[in-house]
Amino acid sequence: MPLPTAVVAGVAASVAALVLLAVAAALCWWRLGARRSRTSDTASDETPPTLAEWGRCGRTSSAPDYHGARRFTLEEMSHATKNFSDANLVGAGTFGKVYMGLLLDGTVVAIKRRVGAPRQDFVDEVRRQSEIWHRNVVTLIGYCQDGGLQMLVFEHLPNGSVCGHLYDSGKESMTRLEFKQRLSIAIGAAKGLDHLHSLAPPLIHKGFKTSNVLVDENFIAKVSDAGVDRLLRGLEDPGSPLNGFRSGIYQDPEAHSLAQLSASSDVYSFGVFLLELITGREAATLVSPESTESLAHWLETSGDEVADPRLGGSFTSEGMKELVGLTMQCLSPSAVRRRPKMRLVAAELDRILEKEMTLTTVMGDGTAIITLGSQLFTS
Repeated sequence: MPLPTAVVAGVAASVAALVLLAVAAALCWWRLGARRSRTSDTASDETPPTLAEWGRCGRTSSAPDYHGARRFTLEEMSHATKNFSDANLVGAGTFGKVYMGLLLDGTVVAIKRRVGAPRQDFVDEVRRQSEIWHRNVVTLIGYCQDGGLQMLVFEHLPNGSVCGHLYDSGKESMTRLEFKQRLSIAIGAAKGLDHLHSLAPPLIHKGFKTSNVLVDENFIAKVSDAGVDRLLRGLEDPGSPLNGFRSGIYQDPEAHSLAQLSASSDVYSFGVFLLELITGREAATLVSPESTESLAHWLETSGDEVADPRLGGSFTSEGMKELVGLTMQCLSPSAVRRRPKMRLVAAELDRILEKEMTLTTVMGDGTAIITLGSQLFTS
């Protein structure tokens, strides 16, 4: 028996509403997945994820103040870190102590905290830096200025700094970084620095070092602490020509004479990072503090003894030679030989890795095929 017209119309309307709801939900997840899956070098030019995306497609406690930058309250930060419990303390850096935190929407974050009075220029700089979006740069999510404290909220990288996986501490490491793995990490860090240098105006890191290269669950490298000197600006002597400059083994020795830090200075710091990837040791232990010998001279005179013994036979002599040569270019005095741009450094590392993969990948005869990604990492 035919159904009444009103019933048919009601059913049709219900079906249409369900279809529209399903399409809207699918579009939301598709847009979120598309942004997360983009991994090209131009990913930094994309629109940064909204707070709704950081909060798992909309489940969040408040709207962002400005694009991707969110202003957090002290209460939110305290709740996320269990009142800044020592159990949540994971390290310390230039900006201050670093805590792991869990936001109300379930997002795991890294929270950097320091004592500091509220400043509008701090907020403005956070907003600018939160717009930097690149797969090889740690994303700044938001900030907090409350209770005499300043805090920065970043995405959390579960595997921490490269240091914890690289240095030969004399203890058995859970992760053994082989040569191709180290090259892959170097490529990610190089692309992150290159992106910062490509911004208008360029963002010079000024504090790049191995501890500022973090790795995610797949050991994709991301540069952290970019622009921290800008966020601290005004808290140091403004009359200093090298405001924000901190001497150390990673810093360009020419910076003081030139009275400025530049993209070339970042390249030098990256050269020190490459040297540590090659040796598996902290650069500060390679040259005596009392010595005037440069790292470039130390590397040049170390011969075949420079490679980390833990690498075993996981590399070709040609690949290691080319990496050492690139490291020398980065560490060389710019007055003697112009250092390469970070874009060229990244391209050369790509070439070395591709060649290394070709030379060491053997199919058959019981030799495993080596592939990029988390499979490279052995316990």
